[in-house]
Amino acid sequence: MRARSLFAAPLLAAVALGTVVVAGPVRAEDAPKVHDIVVNYADIAEAMYGDSLTTAQALQTAVDAFLTAPTEANLDKAKAAWKAARVPYQQSEGYRFGNAIVDDWEGRVNAWPLDEGLIDYVDKSYGDSSDENPLYTANVIANTQIRVGKTTIDATTITPEVIDSLQEAGGVESNVAIGYHAIEFLLWGQDLNGTGPGAGKRPATDYDTKNCTHGHCDRRAAYLKSATDLLVSDLTDMHNWWGKDGKARAAVMEQDDNAALGTILTGLGSLSYGELAGERMKLGLILHDPEEEHDCFSDNTYNSHYYDELGIASIYRGKYTRVDGSVVEGASVAGYAAAKAPKAADEAKTKVDAALAALKAIKDEGDSGKEAYDQMIGEGNVEGNALVQKGVDSLVAQARAFEGVVAALGLQIKVEGSDSLDDPSKVGQ
Repeated sequence: MRARSLFAAPLLAAVALGTVVVAGPVRAEDAPKVHDIVVNYADIAEAMYGDSLTTAQALQTAVDAFLTAPTEANLDKAKAAWKAARVPYQQSEGYRFGNAIVDDWEGRVNAWPLDEGLIDYVDKSYGDSSDENPLYTANVIANTQIRVGKTTIDATTITPEVIDSLQEAGGVESNVAIGYHAIEFLLWGQDLNGTGPGAGKRPATDYDTKNCTHGHCDRRAAYLKSATDLLVSDLTDMHNWWGKDGKARAAVMEQDDNAALGTILTGLGSLSYGELAGERMKLGLILHDPEEEHDCFSDNTYNSHYYDELGIASIYRGKYTRVDGSVVEGASVAGYAAAKAPKAADEAKTKVDAALAALKAIKDEGDSGKEAYDQMIGEGNVEGNALVQKGVDSLVAQARAFEGVVAALGLQIKVEGSDSLDDPSKVGQ
């Protein structure tokens, strides 16, 4: 499709003077300085991770209140706080892939999918063993010692340090012991509904030592508290690293102009294409498998996907609306491209708008209560599948538009791929 000109701008009426002024094109010499773009990029990162931290602290408060009084009402409040905490964090994911510091850290807070039998009791349908994971049903909550290879981990007292030591234990990525999704499982329990309606239904009494269900309620409470405290600690680190003297800010600020622009666009393109369109959406659609949905215990996936895309748009356009309603705004890659590569910029604007609309349609479907994301990807759900596929297609088109901006600006980047998009025949092998 041929991109329409960015400069087909509307007429601006100067009513007071009774005149009509035609807005002129953005000139190349009016492009924002790359230094200013990078400063704003870092400021938005600091704000996004700051909001992620404050909402995680609110989750921490809700979890503490629930553990003090383990009622269904307090469990519902903790679940609501978890969902609220996902909103700013998902928007921050556009800082992955381009920033090594973020990539090295990200698995601590948002690794998925996880073998939940590592953490707690599971339904019989889960199975009792896995060829790939010796710790598939290790059940830390029920056992005071965990054998990892030749090492025995003492879990007599469950602490942040103990569960941290189990993250990716034995080199198995699905041994996710910490982060948002471990907490999600501890709040909701397994979602045993397949592609039918309903999320996990863990009872509050799993934490009630006076009326305990499923045993080990004191240890389950210790695990939930430890995981939540560790999430707050990890987000504190990343927020600080994007602060004035932080190492993440320094790393991007030290790059030359082309490298810095490449860092930004690598993150946005890779999240849009390989990660979100591919691993988080197309894979589950190919397999029709609810185990491949991102927030699988809570059925919150449609929100997480939308806020990933909102974050992509915010970072590209250099404008982020914080949880408190304040706005961080400044020089942007979008503005730079509009001045330096107007046709490519116009195409990117169109594709970002389209991706936002497509992901918002999925969110609206989930918010309506008609069906959750795992139902949308279910086999035989023609309308639901089409809605998700439109989201995938829009994200792919957005990534291609970002690559168009890269080419027009004379940059070089490598966007993360996905077998689900690049070679679907490999999926399931």
